[in-house]
This record gives sequence, C-alpha cells and structure tokens, in this order.
Amino acid sequence: MRRVRPGAASRGALTSVAAGDTYEEPEDLPRLWHVTLSVSGEKVALPELRRALEQLAHDHPFLLTSRYATDHAEIRYWEEARDLHDAAAVALRLWGEHRQSAGLPAWEIVGLEVIDRETYHHRIAEGYGPAPATPVGVHPF
Repeated sequence: MRRVRPGAASRGALTSVAAGDTYEEPEDLPRLWHVTLSVSGEKVALPELRRALEQLAHDHPFLLTSRYATDHAEIRYWEEARDLHDAAAVALRLWGEHRQSAGLPAWEIVGLEVIDRETYHHRIAEGYGPAPATPVGVHPF
C-alpha cells in the first residue's frame, strides 16, 4: 500500500508504508524560512537603485519587499529550504548572483537574518520583530 503525503504527488515523492506501519514525515523536507538581507555601500542614484530592486523582484519572484536609501537596502522574502544553512547560503548568494542581471550596485552584505516560519509568526503575534511585509514591493526607507 502506498500513502501519499498531501501535496507530495505534485513533487513526485511517494512513500511506501507496509500494512500496519505508521507513516513518519521525512526530516529533510523543505521548510519556509523568512530572510532579511541587508546590504550597503557607496551612494547611488535613487531612481537607478529602485529600478534595480524592481528587476531583482521580477527575477526572484518570492521577494516580498525591499526598502532602500542611497547607501543601503533591506530585502525581505520567504525561502524554501531543507534547513537554515541552505536558506542562509541561498540568501548570501542572492545579491551577487543578481548583480549583473538586475543592475544592482556593488554593495556588500552587512546583515543576514534567517528565521523559521513559526518564529516569524510568533514575533509578529507578540508585537516585536520586523513588521509584516506590507505593502509588498520596493519602497524608500
């Protein structure tokens, strides 16, 4: 007998379970992680930076919001990854990998926070931590 975890069929992940056995969720399934990436560097023109961040949002469809000023920016988004290490690795590559295609400035990453979905929602419910990413999009600080 085969049991399919809800949503697993679309990913092709079927798990065999013998009669009488119980199904246990595999530990290495992807989870959602809330990422906040902070970058800074030399001052750039705001219209050019806004256009670059809008292109990044187009290239990276899970981007929730970007806030920016002439010499720094903050990008917040959800990443699906197996664990925190994988989510952080993707986040640390994001700016550099999209620098050319989006026209991003040659800024350095100066901050990174990666938290799981439960922690993010707990912070919001308790009234601390980053405000929910609304409005979604690219906005000045």
